[in-house]
Order: sequence, then structure tokens, then C-alpha cells
Amino acid sequence: MGRHDVAVTGLGLVTPAGIGVGPSWEAALEGRPTAAHDPELADNPVRIACRVPDFDPDLLLGGRRAHRLDRFVQFALVAAREAVADAGLDPATWDGGRVGVVLGCADGGPATVEAQHRVLIEENPAWVSPLLLPMQLPNMLAGQTAIEFRATGPNLVVATACASGASAIGAARDLLTLDRCDIVITGGSEAMITPLVMAGFAKMGALSKRQDDPATASRPFDADRDGFVAGEGAGVLVLERVTDAAARGARVRARIAGYGATADAHHVTSPHPDGIGIEAALHAALADAGACPEDVQHVNAHGTSTPLNDLAEGRMLHRALTGDPLVTSTKGVTGHLLGAAGAVEAAFGVLAVEQQCVPPTANLHTPDPRLDIKIATAPTTTRIDLALSNSFGFGGQNAVLAIARA
Repeated sequence: MGRHDVAVTGLGLVTPAGIGVGPSWEAALEGRPTAAHDPELADNPVRIACRVPDFDPDLLLGGRRAHRLDRFVQFALVAAREAVADAGLDPATWDGGRVGVVLGCADGGPATVEAQHRVLIEENPAWVSPLLLPMQLPNMLAGQTAIEFRATGPNLVVATACASGASAIGAARDLLTLDRCDIVITGGSEAMITPLVMAGFAKMGALSKRQDDPATASRPFDADRDGFVAGEGAGVLVLERVTDAAARGARVRARIAGYGATADAHHVTSPHPDGIGIEAALHAALADAGACPEDVQHVNAHGTSTPLNDLAEGRMLHRALTGDPLVTSTKGVTGHLLGAAGAVEAAFGVLAVEQQCVPPTANLHTPDPRLDIKIATAPTTTRIDLALSNSFGFGGQNAVLAIARA
């Protein structure tokens, strides 16, 4: 056990596979895709997405408060409630000044902005909601979570594009190892499936164009991949120092043993073709964990299903990891949850280590022959002492988490 290890004592998930850790993990293990035609995108060039099903904020959060929150905050609060309960913690009894909140998102609340912009154009400025800014500002993700749990310690929102959730977990771990907090609620949330945002992604050529068969559109590492499918949701982890968790008799699901972060400094959207930046982040995470490349038995890859990303990452994994680890991308199931992806996939990494089982990569029909990596195509029970969770984002943002067995 490393000097800087922290314990994961709670998990909460809201994903396109369902609300809660149970249905989300079940879908991941089954390799069950969630992409479908989206009525809100009917007029868009790309009309498919991975939505959270049956999400009723009135039921889950209470009507009056729920309607003062953008969807990205609603997701986070539901996931955080599950995670705190899973950790066996009671906010009524903890020292809130020693509880931090560090969450990640890429955009904040674009749905609120688009709705209020329509009010501005179609009505007049007097009808714009006074809740516009409190609902859409990215920092409200952590601010509203702190209010919910009376957490008065450090309160941060991290924005590193699609690496945001993983970056937040890394920052949360630092707060614990530096003794700034005793407990940190961390992870990421995103709700960017709006007509404007999806039109922008489509215009960039980033989205899959498989309109007629949504379920097979997200196909990480497949030779015939043609882009990602956008998803939404939240992943929240409760972190504590291992010693503190042991002192209160908490269940430790896994340990966050290492974290590495780098910048490609290469291109605004494309990864470095040789994966130099992501490889540096991987080695930094391993060094932080006191581990070697041959110690890694599983990788939850970023694996977006875009041609460039999967090629750069796959080649990097073959070059950097000598132990032939079992690789998966759960984006074949959930789609790409953007700023929440790193948090949800870290949670899947924790579950894989805890249950010693690797979920499959959905829709992998013809593996890209240019990639010499071992990809899971079925749920696989195997020994996992150390796993990695990779997350990369626009602007060359790279974050890698090393997740160790409890």
C-alpha cells in the first residue's frame, strides 16, 4: 500500500444504463448498448444519443428544489446521495469543515442557457429567469452539492474537457494526502445533449453517423468506428484516507493509488498521434502508485470510438504496458459522457478491481488490425491488483488514475 493511497468507500452512478450503481454495472458487464434516437435532436444532422432513462427530478430530488437546478446538477446530487449512503456516512454528524467537494464538468448547464436564450429572442429581456446564472454556472455543481451535504471544506469544480471527472478525483486525492480534508465527495457530471451542442460536435465530424442502427454506433477500437455517441450522467466517489476508513470500520471498495496529469500541447481537438502526452500521464500515475508497467492487469481505456483517439491510445498502451493487460472501453455501452466520463469509468474501474471482473467492449466486431492490445470482448473474471482508468480531453488534457485492490 502506497504512502499516498486513499480509500474509495462510496460509489454513486447515474448513467444511460440506469440510475444507481447496480443497473449501470450490470449493463457494463452485459455489454448492453444504450444509444437510441433522441426526439430532441430530430432536426439535427446527428439524431442519436445516450440519455439517462426515466430520470424524474421531482421524484428523486423534490419538485420545488429540482426545478431550480440544471440537469447536470440534478444528476450529481442523485449520484452523490447514493455514494454518501454507500460509504455509511451521515452528514448530520460529520465535521463539515473537514469535508470537501471536488467535481468535474466540461460545460456547466447548456440546456438552461439555450432555453433562456430562446426567451430572450422570442419574448424580451424582462422574461429571462433570475435563475439563469445560478443554474448554469459550472461551479454550482460543487456549490449545490456542498449545500446538500453541509460540506464546508474546499469546494472546487475542475474543467479539463473530457478528462474533467478523472482530474477531479486526482485533485480530491491530493486534498486528502495534504490533510486539507478527511472526506471528499468527488467525481463528475454532465448534461450536454442539447441541439446546439450536438450540432457543434456534428459539425466537427466527431459524432458517429450510424443513424439507422444507434445501438451499434459506439464501437471503440473497432476497425469500422466512425465517431463517438454523446452520453450524459454522473459518477461520484467518496474518498477518505485509508487509515481513517479503517478507524471507523468502513468498507474499502478499492484504493486510488496514483494519479498522473499532462498536456499534449499539440492541437485543440486531436490527440498527439504518437500518444506522447497520454503515455507521460500513464507513467506518472504508475510512479505515483509505486508501480511498474508490468503490474497493470486491466485498463479502462478512454476509447471514444473516434478514429484518431483510439489509434493513439491503443498504440500507446501496447508500447507502455509490458504485462499484456486486459483492456476495455465501457463507452460502447454508455456512450461518451464527456466531462463525467472519467468519473463514471473510474467507478467502473473500482468495481472491476473489487469484483475481479472486467466488463467487455461492446460492439467490437472487427478489431483494428493496427492495434496490438488484448481487448475484453466478454465479461472476464481475472486477477486484478492494479487497474488504470484513462481520460483525455480537448486541448490535450490527459489524466490517468491508478486503482488498486483494497
